Amino acid sequence: MDGTGALRKFEDPRITAKGEERARVRLTRPQTLWFNTGTLCNIECAHCYIESSPRNDRLVYLTLADVVEYLDQLEQRGWGVQEIGFTGGEPFMNPAMIDMARAALERGYRVLILTNAMRPMMRPKMREGLSELHATHPGRMTLRISLDHWSEELHDAERGAGTFARTLAGMDWLRDAAIPMSVAGRTMWDETEAEARAGYAALFADRGYRIDAGDPAATVLFPEMDEHADVPEITTACWSILGKAPDQVMCASSRMVVRRRGAEGPSVAACTLLPYDMRFDMGRSLAEAEADVWLNHRHCAKFCVLGGASCSA
Repeated sequence: MDGTGALRKFEDPRITAKGEERARVRLTRPQTLWFNTGTLCNIECAHCYIESSPRNDRLVYLTLADVVEYLDQLEQRGWGVQEIGFTGGEPFMNPAMIDMARAALERGYRVLILTNAMRPMMRPKMREGLSELHATHPGRMTLRISLDHWSEELHDAERGAGTFARTLAGMDWLRDAAIPMSVAGRTMWDETEAEARAGYAALFADRGYRIDAGDPAATVLFPEMDEHADVPEITTACWSILGKAPDQVMCASSRMVVRRRGAEGPSVAACTLLPYDMRFDMGRSLAEAEADVWLNHRHCAKFCVLGGASCSA
C-alpha cells in the first residue's frame, strides 16, 4: 500500500488498485509444456527478460529424469499437449539437451527449442545429436533462433559485437542440415511491423532460409517488457472492452517447469516470463498447476493481453 493506505497496482492478487476484480485465466486448452533448461547462457544481452548470462544460475540445469517425470504426468493428467518447448538461458548449454528433446520426440510430441544458434549449439556433440533427431523424427523438431533484428548493427547492439555473424553461421548450418527453424525478433526499434518483416524477408531470401517473414508463427516479433512501466491492470471487465477472451492468453495454454537453485526439485511456473516471481509458482505437480492464474503482473498486461504475444508456436 502507499502512504494513504490505498492499494498499489499489482499489489493484491485478486483486487486492482481501483478496487475492481482482477482478471484470471483458466488452463482451458493446454498446448505447450515448457522446460526451462537453466538460466546459464553463453552471452549476456542488454535487455534479457530472464537475466540470462554466463553467471546467472538462479534456474539450474534440468535433468533428463526431470523431463521424463513431467512427460509422465502429462499422460496421467490427459492434458492433450501437442508441443514440448525448451528454453533457457541457452538450452544447448545443458549437456542433457539432446536426450531431453529425444524423450519428448519419442512420445510423439512436436519439439520447439529456443536458441541463439551460437557456439553451444555448434559443438560437435550437439550438431550430431540434432542431425540424428531430425533424421529419426523429420519435421517434428523446430529451432527458434533469437535474431533480435534483421540488421547486424541493431542485433549486435543488443547481444554484443560479432553475435549477428555467429548466429547466422549457426543458421547456415541448420539450413544445410535441412532442420526446420523459425526466428524470434523484437519490436524495440523505431520501425513498423511491416518494415521489420520486410527486413527479415530480405535477409532470409539472401541467405536461403526457408522461413516465412510474414507468418507471425514463423517470424515472431515480441513486444518489449519493462518491470517499471506504468501499464493498466487487467480486470474482468477488460475482456469485453478489449474484444478478447481469457483463453487467448498464454497461461490458458501453457505452463513451464523450472528447477530453482537450492530447491529440492522442479516446480511449475504459470508463465515462461515469470520464473522468479513466487506468486506465479504453482507447485510441484501438473495437477496443482491446473489452478487459475490471476493476472497480477505488468507482463500479463503489456506482453500477453495488450501485446497479444505468446511464446508457443
